[in-house]
Amino acid sequence: MHTRTLGRTGPAVSALGLGLMGMSDLYGPADETESVATIHAALDAGVTLLDTGDFYGMGHNELLLRDALRGRSREKAVISVKFGALRGPDGSWLGNDGRPDVVKTFLAYSLRRLGTDHIDVYRPARLDPTVPIEEQVGALAELVQAGYIRHIGLSEVGAETLRRAAAVHPISDLQIEYSLLSRGIEADILPTARELGVGVTAYGVLSRGLLSGHWTPSRELSAADFRGYSPRFQGENLDRNLALADALGKLAAAKGVTTAQLAIAWVAAQGEDIVPLVGARTRARLAESLGTADVELTAGDLAAIEAAVPAGAAAGDRYAAAMLEHLDSEK
Repeated sequence: MHTRTLGRTGPAVSALGLGLMGMSDLYGPADETESVATIHAALDAGVTLLDTGDFYGMGHNELLLRDALRGRSREKAVISVKFGALRGPDGSWLGNDGRPDVVKTFLAYSLRRLGTDHIDVYRPARLDPTVPIEEQVGALAELVQAGYIRHIGLSEVGAETLRRAAAVHPISDLQIEYSLLSRGIEADILPTARELGVGVTAYGVLSRGLLSGHWTPSRELSAADFRGYSPRFQGENLDRNLALADALGKLAAAKGVTTAQLAIAWVAAQGEDIVPLVGARTRARLAESLGTADVELTAGDLAAIEAAVPAGAAAGDRYAAAMLEHLDSEK
């Protein structure tokens, strides 16, 4: 497994990270035993970056990760945790809280659930518009000084917010959606991150399954799967997006790789400062994603991919309107 560094100041991590959200929440039922086995397989393959959130399954995801790391070397895992998203007992979304004292409380609970004395990268899941980013980052900086967290990250913030945050304390990386179907960061956010020396951990690299090569129009989603409410999975939007996936799949077949591998490889090829996060929930899907390490894209490959899935080709927004309102990156 190759490694990349999260920005100028962040840790060295595997060139591919594993996002754990789907093992606990939002993508329908998951098998806990298979989830733990998948995390073990990732670690055995050299994957070090493990991304979770304290609100994934209301703490379940962190407890799952604790169980998976039991008996393993803590120092071989780079744990990235998002915090601040407020949820009700029915799973509803209630906003975001970035108040300094609350940040410390969130961290205290995460440390206990994870069974560790520090978190490698700690980041607000979304910007709390009622608390200046300088205050939020200032609180996190105090936690760095105290040794409870190693690095400060951000998630889904815009270029201006990123500049303000970096003026207070070094930011290791920005976690943000980036894929062939979601390229909004290329205009301002990615150039700003590079100017500031902030790495990018890219989630949604398969557009939540649309670019996996495994999605079909007839697939039924459970009530707990938020993709059932996502604009890109609705009606004609879904048909148009799957047509793009089919075009990508033809290029993948010609190259002797899978559609998913080509989609992940494209994200990885956009810069050494970008680390794709894959949301594999099974060992089989993980193995497919790990095969990306052997995929090399030529200039001709990249041009063909661009022609098949050009920027702005996706049909529908990446989130429903109510969720877009909470994304500083979209403002």
